[in-house]
Amino acid sequence: MANEKPSSKEPKDLNEQMNERKYTPKDAMPELSEEVKKEMEKRKDELEKVKNFLIKKYPFTIAVGILPPQFVPKIEEEEDIPENERKEKRTHILVLIPEEQFKNIPKIKKEIVDYSKNIKPKLWFHIITPVDIWNFYMDARYDLSTAIAMAFPLYDKGLLGALRVAEVHKTLVIRKFEKYVSSYVIAGSLVRGTATKNSDVDVFIIIDDTDVKRMPRLELRERLRGIIYSYLSDAAAISGAKNKLEPQIYLLTDFWEAVKDAHPVMFTFIRDGIPLYDRGTFIPWKLLLKMGKIKPSPEAIDMFMSMGDKVEKTAKRRLLDIVVGDIYWGALTPAQALLMLYGLPPPVPKDTAQIFRETFVEKEKIIEKKYADILEKIIKIYKDYEHGKVSEITGSEVDGLIKDTDDFIKRMKKLREEIEKVSQKNTIEQIESDVFKLLENLFGKKSKNELVGIFEKELIKKGKMPIKMLQILKDIEKVMKEFKGGKIKKNDVENARKDAAILINHLIDYGQRCDLIAVDKSRMQLVYKNGTEKAELIITNAGAFLVRGSTINKIQSNSNKLESTTIEEFEAAVSAQKGKLQTKTDVKIFQILTKELGDFEIII
Repeated sequence: MANEKPSSKEPKDLNEQMNERKYTPKDAMPELSEEVKKEMEKRKDELEKVKNFLIKKYPFTIAVGILPPQFVPKIEEEEDIPENERKEKRTHILVLIPEEQFKNIPKIKKEIVDYSKNIKPKLWFHIITPVDIWNFYMDARYDLSTAIAMAFPLYDKGLLGALRVAEVHKTLVIRKFEKYVSSYVIAGSLVRGTATKNSDVDVFIIIDDTDVKRMPRLELRERLRGIIYSYLSDAAAISGAKNKLEPQIYLLTDFWEAVKDAHPVMFTFIRDGIPLYDRGTFIPWKLLLKMGKIKPSPEAIDMFMSMGDKVEKTAKRRLLDIVVGDIYWGALTPAQALLMLYGLPPPVPKDTAQIFRETFVEKEKIIEKKYADILEKIIKIYKDYEHGKVSEITGSEVDGLIKDTDDFIKRMKKLREEIEKVSQKNTIEQIESDVFKLLENLFGKKSKNELVGIFEKELIKKGKMPIKMLQILKDIEKVMKEFKGGKIKKNDVENARKDAAILINHLIDYGQRCDLIAVDKSRMQLVYKNGTEKAELIITNAGAFLVRGSTINKIQSNSNKLESTTIEEFEAAVSAQKGKLQTKTDVKIFQILTKELGDFEIII
């Protein structure tokens, strides 16, 4: 209108749109109203019978679905359904059949209508082929194509699901980038009519980058790829289809260059692709190609012809790639894993063969020398390749390496079992050593049975530790016996290791509490010179010590005086006192302190 003010907002460019979220996932796929859902639930049995009739009578049927009610008015208009028929309440059923059955559609429709004529409300059947769907897209009749893609599936060999997930993803991408989506094209098995419920769906997305000025195109493409790929999980969740989308993203400028150079991949893509969405880019190319108007330049022909001259060199190079890629890593990684399982840190690749030989062949003697030789040979070839000493390899050499690698990997699986046995043995021995060493520190050097008995009597029955700790200790004893008898299971060792860690923490905590009590009992604060000076008296079984600031003296009751001592002697005496709950001292010590300090008070 003449009085309308022009918008003050400038259209956002592609950079700005990449930083915004333009959609809510549920908007990408029309939802059925509650009324429609209730109606479908009522008619579930009838619709199931119709579906079963169709797939039994016509086993070639590709899909059967209910067209979304919100699209029905447009469908009725497109198909010129009489006005009086439109007024009747009908459920519109899509029946998808192969193209080769196209000529039989009138016969099939008559038989289906006759079968369902007594069903109320009436059913209206739309029998089409995949070619019809592709033509809807080519003619930009998106109301029809979207209705088919969003049909509620009663039966589907895979095409409806694949089309639905692509349609949802297309909607999400378009809502994000608006006018910058030049074309959204499907290809592959979906277009060829061979899609199954688990088929990947090949998707090509062309983004118009012609107005992008503030970002390098390589960075732009990677950012676009990240955003578009992030919608894959949304599309799968919204559509409910199992088909996995495989999108390829092209910038319009790059795509045009490839078309001009007559790249075979682009020719195939344009020839076979079907646009789910197009803003006047893809369909003209497709029609021009069909007319023979897109032709490779002489330079492009020379380039593609020259590829034939490189076949031999390329083949040899790929043989070498097998060695430096699959074979090298296929042998190196299991070897490193087993060295780590043995308990060693992961070695660098160049040292792996030597450490493998030293550990398993020479030290443990649990594997034959030839397997260390195989690993060494494979690593050497890889290193020679890295340093440019090897540039090609023969097919017979690759066959030999593959055979050796297969043998090596099989032997690694057996070696793993042997290492696990060694590891179990080391784990059991470590548990035994750690647990009973702590018990000896608490109760003195005694037999294992005696230590268990004292542990129960002194710690469990007196409530100094949870009763569960006694059961853990007995379980550890049981695992040790079973291991020595050869009846141990892998899970038993792992459970024993976890339980032992719990018990050890309790024992350490108890020991530290005892040490703290012992040290506190033997430590006294002294105040002298009318409270102006402080000292500390520490009584140990190795003697008494007076600490004043940085000065430490040892008190000898038999000599009636203070003597100099070293910090090492003092710390050794205090350390030896840990865990001893009783300490004896001579009363003469306090007489010597009175002589040295004068009157003093003891603070405990």
